[in-house]
Amino acid sequence: MLRVPIHLALHILVPGVVAKIFYKPHWVKAWLVMLATMLVDLDHLLAIPVFDPNRCSIGFHPLHSYYAIAVYILLLLLKPSRLIAIGLLIHMFLDGIDCYWMLNLV
Repeated sequence: MLRVPIHLALHILVPGVVAKIFYKPHWVKAWLVMLATMLVDLDHLLAIPVFDPNRCSIGFHPLHSYYAIAVYILLLLLKPSRLIAIGLLIHMFLDGIDCYWMLNLV
């Protein structure tokens, strides 16, 4: 039962920790940019039901597809989009952990 609230909290905390460690002088701005990448979850609105705690997002939603993840990795190569890419990849990593947790503990 704690899986969903822990998952949501990690989506806020992990980008904050990454911003604090790697973007010290401008960590708040970096954190806010990475938090904005959580809008990638708008693709959940295309699913029925919109929220299913037992559905793995990775490979199901369009912006959580393996093709999209490959694009996010490519965005790391471009300095202007690097922070956005980091936020998106953190999001995908956390969703992947949630899928693993769900499949192995439920």
